[in-house]
Amino acid sequence: MSLRGKQKRFLRSKAHHLQPIFQIGKGGINSAMMVQIAEAVEKRELIKVSLLQNTDEIAEDVAKILEEEVRCEVVQIIGRVLVLYKPSSKEKYQRISKEVRAI
Repeated sequence: MSLRGKQKRFLRSKAHHLQPIFQIGKGGINSAMMVQIAEAVEKRELIKVSLLQNTDEIAEDVAKILEEEVRCEVVQIIGRVLVLYKPSSKEKYQRISKEVRAI
């Protein structure tokens, strides 16, 4: 799954108004958090994840781990905030992915 420039721009505009729903703190990223992120991105298709100030994690490293484990696309990294996108496999949750495919 590789997104084109116009698709990424569209997703960034959609994500602008979202609040981060996951925060990675000093405990770092663990398998339980990965499962929760995978479930959330399956239902919402587009989410934000923020890294707190007290974490030792680096945003680019977390992005790489999430891309491999959750099989999602990192649309954007701004400072310590990641924007993740993955098309939902269930028809009833596919709102954004239909628009992305049309672009």
